[in-house]
Amino acid sequence: MPPDSAQRFPDGAHFRIEIPSVEGPAVFASVLREAEVRGVVVNRVSQGSGAMLLEEAELREMAKIGADLGVEVSLFVGPREEWGLYSGGAGAGTGGIRGLRQLRYAVEDVLRAVECGIRGFLIADLGLLNVLRTGQQVGQIPDDVVWKISVVLAPANPATMAVLDRAGAGTVNVPGNLTLAELADMRAVTDLPIDLYIESPDNMGGVVRGEQFADIAAVCAPLYAKFGLRNSRGLYPSGLHTRAAAEEIGREKVRRAQLALEWASRDGRELIQSDWGAPGLAVPQP
Repeated sequence: MPPDSAQRFPDGAHFRIEIPSVEGPAVFASVLREAEVRGVVVNRVSQGSGAMLLEEAELREMAKIGADLGVEVSLFVGPREEWGLYSGGAGAGTGGIRGLRQLRYAVEDVLRAVECGIRGFLIADLGLLNVLRTGQQVGQIPDDVVWKISVVLAPANPATMAVLDRAGAGTVNVPGNLTLAELADMRAVTDLPIDLYIESPDNMGGVVRGEQFADIAAVCAPLYAKFGLRNSRGLYPSGLHTRAAAEEIGREKVRRAQLALEWASRDGRELIQSDWGAPGLAVPQP
């Protein structure tokens, strides 16, 4: 068994809960209602369709909901290559940005969402991360914006993890199928929070490892534990046509988080979760 991590979030917690694919304010509200019923603290929600596919009014509503409860809201940056003219070509599906004009659109996507109060973004292109970090350094983007490396750019070895750390990542999503020993190797080279799917959708491996949650949290701390859903329909890009399914799927993800927490309670180690509004969360600023 690899050693437990000695690192923690700023509040001393080992882990935080993230619900991914929260594709708009209606899904966000549904997830939070389910969390209240089940007594689950949701520290972060993320979205995969891209900020560009949310209306400004929707961005502002998500920012308000997050700010009211102290929940981080992290939106994918668009336009990504898989949504573009060359979606069937080489590299499609990698989350990359194709060409200088698309890079400009991606930066504008961030600026638009920041104006609406969002402070967290998923990044899947190393060049885009560099441009956005430069924007922060010269004062064009607020310092409190956090760059979350997406699972589609997930590093599977410590050397790549170290590169992303130096490049200015705020948190890094590693592959959901890494062993405990491999996760310990990643933790050894960075103090950044590790994001990990405890359950991942089918197109990301379909891993279901909630029973291992205590060991994972102990080895990876500080950990953002993500709860995707196996055997579930795809939602990207989302909209009115997928809202009912997205709400139902979001509620089940909260249930999966509750199950993992139940498993962790049987372990005996005093693993601490951050509370609502904990320090270091990229809570929106509407």
